[in-house]
Order: sequence, then structure tokens, then C-alpha cells
Amino acid sequence: MKKFNFRKVLDGLTAASPVGSSGGGSGSGAGGSVHPGGTAGAAGTPREEIQETLTSDYFQICKTVRHGFPYLPTALAFDPVQKILAIGTRTGAIRILGRPGVDCYCQHESGAAVLQLQFLINEGALVSACADDALHLWNLRQKRPAILHSLKFNRERITYCHLPFQSKWLYVGTERGNTHIVNIESFILSGYVIMWNKAIELSTKTHPGPVVHLSDSPRDEGKLLIGYENGTIVFWDLRSKRADLRAYYDEAIHSVAWHHEGKQFMCSHSDGSLTLWNLKSPNRPFQTTIPHGKVQRDGKKPESCKPILKVEYKTCKNSEPFVIFSGGLSYDKPCRRPSLTIMHGKAITVLEMDHPIVDFLTLCETPYPNEFQEPYAVVVLLEKDLIVVDLTQSNFPIFENPYPIDIHESPVTCTEYFADCPPDLIPVLYSVGAKHKKQGYSNKEWPISGGAWNLGAQTYPEIIITGHADGSVKFWDASAITLQMLYKLKTSKVFEKQKVGEGKATAEIVEEDPFAVQMMYWCPESRIFCVAGVSAYVIVYRFSKHEVNTEIASLEVRLQCEVEDIITPEPETNPPFPDASSQLPSLKSLSGSTNTVACEGTMKDSIPCLSVKARPVRMPPGYQADLVIQLVWVDGEPPQQITSLAVNSAYGLVAFGNCNGLAVVDFMQKTVLLSMGTLDLYGSSDPYQRQPRSPRKSRQFAAGLTELSDSPVSLELERCKSPTSVKGSRKLSLPTDLKTDLENRENSFSRSRSSSVSSIDRDSKEAITALYFMESFARKNDSAVSSCLWVGTGLGMVIILSLNLPASDDLRQSEPVMVSPSGTVLTLKGAVLTFACLDCMGTLTHQPYEVWRDPHSADDGDKTRKRKLVMHSPSSSQDMGDHQFAVICSEKQAKVFSLPSQTCLYVHNITETSFLLRADVVTLCNSVCLACFCANGHIMTLSLPSLRPLLDINYLPVTDMRIARTFCFTNEGQALYLSSPTEIQRLTYSQEMCDNLQDMLGDLFTPVETPEAQNRGFLKGLFGGSGQAFDREELFGEATAGKASRSLAQHIPGSGGIEGVRGAAGGVIGDLTRARIALDERGQKLGELDERTASMMASAEAFSKHAHEVMLKYKDKKWYQF
Repeated sequence: MKKFNFRKVLDGLTAASPVGSSGGGSGSGAGGSVHPGGTAGAAGTPREEIQETLTSDYFQICKTVRHGFPYLPTALAFDPVQKILAIGTRTGAIRILGRPGVDCYCQHESGAAVLQLQFLINEGALVSACADDALHLWNLRQKRPAILHSLKFNRERITYCHLPFQSKWLYVGTERGNTHIVNIESFILSGYVIMWNKAIELSTKTHPGPVVHLSDSPRDEGKLLIGYENGTIVFWDLRSKRADLRAYYDEAIHSVAWHHEGKQFMCSHSDGSLTLWNLKSPNRPFQTTIPHGKVQRDGKKPESCKPILKVEYKTCKNSEPFVIFSGGLSYDKPCRRPSLTIMHGKAITVLEMDHPIVDFLTLCETPYPNEFQEPYAVVVLLEKDLIVVDLTQSNFPIFENPYPIDIHESPVTCTEYFADCPPDLIPVLYSVGAKHKKQGYSNKEWPISGGAWNLGAQTYPEIIITGHADGSVKFWDASAITLQMLYKLKTSKVFEKQKVGEGKATAEIVEEDPFAVQMMYWCPESRIFCVAGVSAYVIVYRFSKHEVNTEIASLEVRLQCEVEDIITPEPETNPPFPDASSQLPSLKSLSGSTNTVACEGTMKDSIPCLSVKARPVRMPPGYQADLVIQLVWVDGEPPQQITSLAVNSAYGLVAFGNCNGLAVVDFMQKTVLLSMGTLDLYGSSDPYQRQPRSPRKSRQFAAGLTELSDSPVSLELERCKSPTSVKGSRKLSLPTDLKTDLENRENSFSRSRSSSVSSIDRDSKEAITALYFMESFARKNDSAVSSCLWVGTGLGMVIILSLNLPASDDLRQSEPVMVSPSGTVLTLKGAVLTFACLDCMGTLTHQPYEVWRDPHSADDGDKTRKRKLVMHSPSSSQDMGDHQFAVICSEKQAKVFSLPSQTCLYVHNITETSFLLRADVVTLCNSVCLACFCANGHIMTLSLPSLRPLLDINYLPVTDMRIARTFCFTNEGQALYLSSPTEIQRLTYSQEMCDNLQDMLGDLFTPVETPEAQNRGFLKGLFGGSGQAFDREELFGEATAGKASRSLAQHIPGSGGIEGVRGAAGGVIGDLTRARIALDERGQKLGELDERTASMMASAEAFSKHAHEVMLKYKDKKWYQF
């Protein structure tokens, strides 16, 4: 006897409710506001037994960490005691790097380019000089550095800064040629100024140009060397306020470097020359060399070379000094790569770089400028890379870089993020990736080893996958807010290489980057990986620990609309893209113009865009291609790019769709099961009466790759296109551009859809935008779940396809799989983005999967071994219950349906005036929610199944389409996006993680003793200059120098004393933090005072002892005996 079920009665009742599945829903948002809160309607309350545990208190958004190479770098600094490195950028960002795990990102609010960085060595502070003529003092004694003081120059432009070691006075050179002095503690200008007209000789008639160099003499801190651009060098006595000497050279100066004894210095010039000057004879340089200049036969001066932009002159106790410089190559080799030259004695080594050199620094054993420098490494900052050269070995090898700075090795085209994945994956991927590591690195430890970092409380494994324009895919270990490359897969290896010059005659639909990765789908449990490429292909990969030599299986699929649906333009108005009816700009290449020209006199038909290798291919351990599926040309029409992709290892199926239709392939039997136009999928269930249309004469085309399409089709396609700039297309870089595009898109959306539409006045093409395999109720009358494929389209239609799989595993390889429309069609407003399934208790149901086994395992030769399938998780099949919830989210609204009744239980209109770019159903705190990212910058979360708004923050303005394409959510409240072409920004929307973030971040400052200066010896101290007695305070302080003009610079206090993410908001935490920092600083000052007192006591005692000895010696002598 069948059990009576009360829930089914409720299902029947709610089926008649006005919410239904008509798409109308209840309510229509809050009118025309920028972001209406939307409405969550519920047809009655049939699911009261589901207790939703998530509330708005669980959510909070903050950025966690930024990975990758700093975009557009401009400046470099190193603290030789703390051993941390700082890099400034053109966008006003600063990245501070220490040991792996210590990686901090700061941003100047002004966004002005960073000109120069100077560490207060071993003080836990950093000075930045920016292009808006502001100086900033950063406090690095907290995990998130902040600005303590700022000083904005009003009348002069900053060109160069110098902070002597253990000094609190910063020298600032300006474009006018003046030198100002800033007190680092108070950030106030001193009244002491070195005016350019006082520094140069009165007889000089021309302005010396901007200050390009400032440094104090290693012998005497009271002498300042000032280098002016036009070739003038002034050695200024700070005490007597006059020039000790002046030197002139007829070539512009780029940089100056001292010998540690302070008797000579070296200059680099614009003609590729190096000049060495002696302070005793400043009339002319005592040595001039053009290191890369050709020596003339007749004894003339060597010919000029390119400018030497920077030179460093470093001495060694037991060997010749090092002279290291950038630039200076001869003009007669125009194709020479940028290079760094290392001169050591008579040996000259030229290190060629892959990118232009921005700056370099020599790392030395001592922070004191008046000691033998003993250089051990050179840090070279390139435009797109950071390398460190080992100077201690004669062949100058580079150190292996532990930071993930090669994310942009090829432009990132798509990203996926997996938190809380199976723990065995990271070691497995690392073990296969480690075999491909390069050799020849220095065997020494990475020298940038400062700071401290620990794992923190968060220990679940995280993996980030990036797809690239060259077809490569990188797997990264992202656990505990670090990033480390695990494994690199080159998808282009399955195809034959295109011969140069063949491009025009082949079937390629893109000229550049034909292997670019558009979409990726990964099942961590079964380790099945699938990519869709820009040239309309899909590759299915299986993971194996064994090398194999085998042929690559391939299939070709025809997927094209019916002839009557194609709008053919007349020959004379032939548009740039043959498929004129396509609503999506899907023929546009990832990083180049399109090439759809057919061979002369032939029409392309049934040929794919690329050629799969026909010979056996050696596949190393790791991901090995199991099947390549390519869409082919049809009657001269190129295949359209793939817009959606899904794989299921338990079913052995892969499904993908584009704007023409859907294909389903059995990758176990290597057969095509379904290849059908979108309209045919409906059968008799199509809600729109679409009429075949007559061809139109002409058609407007989208302006470029980065423009949003003129239809309510999801940005899924846009997301997977390359963020690189495109030749001949409009780059979407400004928010205004984006806004216009979004408005156009919105208008087209409102024209094309309404809840009462019966016929559709638009093109008949309907893109497949979302696919999802799951065990669910395909029809209303079903009493048990079955295998299904859910298909979402660009018009908001959801079609459920039934999958008839062989009953037993033994028959899976031989019996055909049947795919048939179930007749079920559900509707939403806007293109469908994502699906998920909850069981009757509201728990997220995992898609069925096959437990991974090695396909080439040596210990099991039996190919017919049983597959281990997991069909229902976390619930067992008995606990599945008699109903489930289907969660469907489109770019406009979210709906929750009860199955099998297909009743729409809840609907939430997410946005009226914008559209979603990304939506994911994620788990958080043992519960589940829907996370959404909207084109207007809002990040939202909704509860499940009731779709209550839990979080809605206008957080991330979509200023660049790169953000739209790469944004993705994952479990445990984490998300990421590409913040620049070279950097990944991670953020969290979990309150718990925001609270714990301080513990997870690394410490930039660690207490380290400053090394003691070498004993200079009695005679050197007596005759080596009076540097030790120089009192800057007395000279530059207000009492002596007076106050600087108020109009010259404005002091701006910063917020840097407050540690933590929410410390600035005040409250108890902020007060405690302030008190702690004040105590730290006070303790430090007390410590210094204690040391000074001890030193004074020691010297007083010595003096007393000496005086007593003198007294005893002369006590009994009469006055005339002296």
C-alpha cells in the first residue's frame, strides 16, 4: 500500500498558485532604483520544516590578498636588515614582499604613480614619493600598512629623494633644482633649503636642470652630493652652507654612485659613458669609459651608446669592486634585448632580459655606506617580471622565484576557484608538476626572506585554475591565502602546429591565439577536466600518474541553425562576419582580428578549425587528452564559439552549447549522442511562435570584442574572452563606456521580453548559456529521480533532457545512451546563469561522479574493472525523499522550484536596472546560499531555498571587462577576480574570515638587531672626517633653520596608527590598537634612551677614571714642575 504523503498534497495546492512557473513572480522590485532590493515571493509556506541557519550576520566583504606581478611597476626599494622588498606602480600601488607567504598590497588613495620608495632601514617604515608631488610615510609595524603622515608640495615637483641610514632627515630634490629637507618624525619641512642658484657658480648662465641625485658622503655626513640633470655635480657643505667643489660634464647625468671610502664617485651618462671622479681633482673625471662603445682605430673617443640609466659601484674586501649598470648598449644593434651589465675586474658579463628594465638594486651585506659593501645579489625589476641574480657565483645564475609572479606569462582568459576540495589533490598535482621544473637556478636561499608568516586557523585545501591565451592551463595551490603553482597543462599540444603563412588558407576562425581557453570545467572528485577553446573545440582530459604513448581520439560535430533561420546578406554588403544572424559577437578572436576568408573558389564544409595530431603522442603523467571534439564549418559558415560546458564522470557524458544549439557526447564510447538546434530541443513545448524570417539587406555589427552583446544573452561568453587589448576594436576601459553598453543591453532586453509576450520579434537564434547534469525529476508525474541534463538558454528558458543510461556498468561501454527531451520547460527573466539541486532537507546535492581510478594503472591490467559511482551525496538514495528543490538563477532573477510538481516556490527579482555577471550556489558554515555579482558592482547573497537577501553591498565597480569575465565565487565565503592583467585579487564575503584575517596575514616587521658598524680604528676616526660629530638636528631644526614657507608644502595627517581591517571605525578595538602601537613606540624609545644612558654612563665612568689617574700623577708636583 502506498504511503500517504502530506507534502505532495501541498505540492498540488501550490501548483495552482499564481506564482507558478510562468515567470511573473510576485512583485517587480523597487521600481527604477539603481539596485532594487528585489522581492522574494513564496507561494504559501510549504517547506516550514527547513530551518535556514544563515543570517546577514554571517556575511561581510573585505579584500584578503593580491597575487601576481605588480602591474606597471615604477620603483623598487629594499631594507637590508629586515630583508623585505617594496615595489611601487604607475597606478599608485605598493607591493611589499618578504619570505613566501609575506605579501602585502597597499594603495595610495590618489592613484598617482609611485616615483620612488625609501625604507627607514630596520625601523618598520617606508617613504613613498608620488607623481602628484606628495610624500607619504607608511607604518609597516602592522599587518595592513597605513599612512602615518603625508606632505604635499604645492609649488615644486619632486624628482629625487634620499634618506641617509639612521637619519630622521629626508633630502628631497625638485624639478626646479632646489633641495628641501623633511623631518621624518613630524613630516614637516625644515627651513634649511639648498637653492639651485646658490649651489652653482655665479658665473653659470644656465639653469642646471632638475635634481637627479642626492647622497651624503660616506666619509662625512655633513657633505651632500647633488647631481643635476645637465651634468653639474655639487659637493655641498651642509654646515657652512656653501659648495665645497663643483664638477661639470658635457653629457646629462642619470645616476651617481659612491665608493665606500668617500674619496671618489662614479656617474652614468646619456651617451653610454661612465665617469669616475676624485674629490681632490674635480676639474675633470680621472677615468671615462664607454663599456659597450666600439674603440675607434685612429684613437678617437669610442662612439656613443644608449644612455646608462643607473649605475651601482660596490666594493669587496677580497676582490675587485663590482660595477653594475642598466642600458648603455651600442646603437648599431637595434634588436638587442634590454640588458644588465656586470663588470667585475676585467670581466664584463651582459645579462639579457625578456622585458625592459624598470629599476635594479644591489643587495649588500652591510647597511653602512662607509664599509666594504660585499654585494651578494642583484634584484632586477622588469616591466613584467622580477628576477634576482646571484653575484657570489661566477656564472651569475638567477634564484628560483618563490612568488607567483608568472600568472600573466600568457594573458589570463578565464578563472575557476575551488575551496574545500579533496585533500589528496594538491600533493598529486604538485608531484606531476614538479617533474617539469627548470634547472640551473642558484643553490642559495632566496635572499628576500624578511617578515613572518604562519598557516593560521584556515586549513582546508583551495585550488585556483587559470586558462590562458596560448592554450595553457595552470593549477595553483591557493590554501591559506598563499599561491603556489602546482601544475601546467598545455592544451595546444593535441593539435598540429600551424605553419607560418598558412593562416589565410586554413579554416581558422581566429588569427591570433587560436588555442585560447574560453571555458573550463573540473570535477575534483573524479579528476575529469574539460576545456573549451576559442576555435570551437572541447577537450576531455583524464588524470593519470603514468606516462602513456597513444593516439588522440577525436570527433567532429555539425551544429548549425536551419537554413531558413540564417539571414544572408547580399554579396556587395558582405559584413566582416559571415554569420550575420548571430546575436553574439562570437566570431571575434581572443586577442586579434578575425579571419573567416575561405580558400579561393571553394566553400568550406565539414572541416574543423584546427587539425588534431593523427600520430601517437607521448603524454607525460598528469592530465592526458582522452577526447577532442571539434565543431565544423557548415556550408561556408564557421562554427560559433562555445557558450556553455558541462561534464559528468558518472554518466560519461560531456555537453556543450553555443548560439546555434546543443551537443551531447559520450566520451566513454566516443560517440555523438545529440547535435540539435536550440529550437528543436523544445519539440512542441516552445512557448514562442517563431516564424522563419526573410533575409534582411544589411545588419549592424558590434563594435568590438569587449562590447557587450546586443541581446539578453549571458556574459558567460564575454567572461571567457581574453582581457588583452584587441587590434582594431574598441577597448572597454572606462566606466562610462561600460555604462553605455550596459544601457544598450538593458534596452534591448526590455524590448525583447515581457511576461505576456506570445511571439518574439527577434532573431531565431537562442544561445545555450548554462548546462547541469543531475539526478532529478524530469517530469511532473515522476515518482523517482532519474539522470537529467538541465539546459538554460539566453532567453531564460530551461529545458530538461532525460538521459537513458544502460542499467548495468557492464553494458556501459556497448549499449547506447539515449538523450530525449522530457517536455518540461521552465521560464525565467533573462539569460540562465546557473543551476543547483537541494534535497528535501535543503542540503546541496552533489552531482553524481565516478571515483577516480588511474586509467593506465600498471597493477590492474583488467580494462573491464568496475567503475565506482557516487550517485547521491551527501544523502543516500533512500534518504533522497520524494521531492527536491531546483535552484535556477538567471541574469535578472532567481527561482526555486519544487520537483516533481514543478511549482515555483520562491522567486526573487535580483535586479531591474542591471544584470548579473556571475552567480554560484556555494556552501558556507555548513549551510548553502546563492552568491551573485552584478554588473553595477553589487555583490549579493541570497538564502536557500527561500531566497531571502542576506547581503547586498555595492563593492566592486566593473571598470573593466576583465573583472566581469574572471569574477567567480567558491565555497567557504571566498571569491576572486583579475584586478589587472597580471594580478589576482581574492576577497571574502564571510564575516568569520574577515574576523580571522589578521591572524592569517604575514608580519612585515620582525624585531631584528641592527648590525654593529665595523670599528673604524683610532687614526681613521681622527683623520677620516668629522662625520660622527655631525648633528643634523642642530642644523635643520626649527631653532636654527627656522620654519619653511607654509605655501611650499602642506602636511596631511594619516590614519596609519590603526591596525586591522575595521580598526579605523574606532570603538574598543581601535582604541586598544592605538594604545598597543603607542606602547610599542614608547617601549622602543625607552629602549633607545636606556641604551644611550648606558653609553653615557660608560663614557662618564671612563672619563672619571682617566681624570683620577691624571690627578694621582700630578698630585705631589709643584707648579713649576709642570
